[in-house]
Amino acid sequence: MKEIQPVSIWYNGQFIQATIFNLLSINDNLIDSANFLYELFSADNILLTNGNILMSGADYTTYSSSPTSNDFAYSWGASQLNLTLV
Repeated sequence: MKEIQPVSIWYNGQFIQATIFNLLSINDNLIDSANFLYELFSADNILLTNGNILMSGADYTTYSSSPTSNDFAYSWGASQLNLTLV
């Protein structure tokens, strides 16, 4: 889990600030693509939204060869979702 700059998420009829970003690898074919589950949480750990994002191509090549693949994945995922890590 990583902290992010707050973003407003519509949840149960109101906007709540998401401040926590979680990213889980749910499928990696170990060749050319990986699928990730992302989750955005409020400061008090309420799951506000989630979904899947697919990494492939040059991003996957960099990710799979990086000695800091977790950091790369979080940075990549945040950029795909227009989030800013703090």
